[in-house]
Amino acid sequence: MNMIVCIKQVVDPEAPPASFKIDPAGNKMMTPPGVSPVVDPYAEYAVEAALRIKDAQGGKITAISLGTNLLPDVVKKPLSMGADELVLLEDEAFTEGDSWSTAYALAMAIKKLGDYDLIFCGRQASDWDAGQVGSGIAEILGLPSVTLARKIDITDGKAKVERVTDDGYEVVETSLPALITVSNELGEPRYPTIKGIMAAKKKEPVIWKPADISVEPSQIGAAGRRIKILKLFQPVREGKCEIMEGESPEEAAANLALKLREVKIL
Repeated sequence: MNMIVCIKQVVDPEAPPASFKIDPAGNKMMTPPGVSPVVDPYAEYAVEAALRIKDAQGGKITAISLGTNLLPDVVKKPLSMGADELVLLEDEAFTEGDSWSTAYALAMAIKKLGDYDLIFCGRQASDWDAGQVGSGIAEILGLPSVTLARKIDITDGKAKVERVTDDGYEVVETSLPALITVSNELGEPRYPTIKGIMAAKKKEPVIWKPADISVEPSQIGAAGRRIKILKLFQPVREGKCEIMEGESPEEAAANLALKLREVKIL
């Protein structure tokens, strides 16, 4: 099995919400100072899904990531977990893209990689939560895709996938090659081992520029965007507290009930 996993370096989603700031003039999020980037948690589930298939059937896993200022200790995490190779699309031309231009660049890189049976992505990325890139890659490459996978079995050249739904799950089957987006219901990703971390340090990623994947700068990153952000803002949440009084607990409770009816909660 030849497998490709798309990963993303993101700002740590566990950072305090108050540390995130918006640049209203540029409609951009400002990177919080002192907050280190991490591999997107949803992408780690995608890596784990590929590793489970590799454990059962053997094969090769190539992780691929796109961006600038990618930190080796961050983007090498799939290698320390057990992936075999790492490809980085690292160039200023790839930055500030939308779901479409990101999916297009990744799809062209996957096409250059060539032979593959499965492509894995996280169900969404924890920074924008759009959940569109995986399906976009499948559309561009003309592949069947299954989203929100919680379990994947490979038998006789087909993938049987348990797919999460609002009230449970459904089982679908697809031929290979295919693209699968993986949900957190898969189960916790494995921790990197000391042996894996040491091996990852010795592996150098392959770095590709736009010309290496035969794309024009106008097709990727900010230049290739098809979505325009009209306004990016942090919602203002206001809360009010009113203490209900009374001569006795019973009277206070009655006053509370009357107030709740007044505001149509009861």
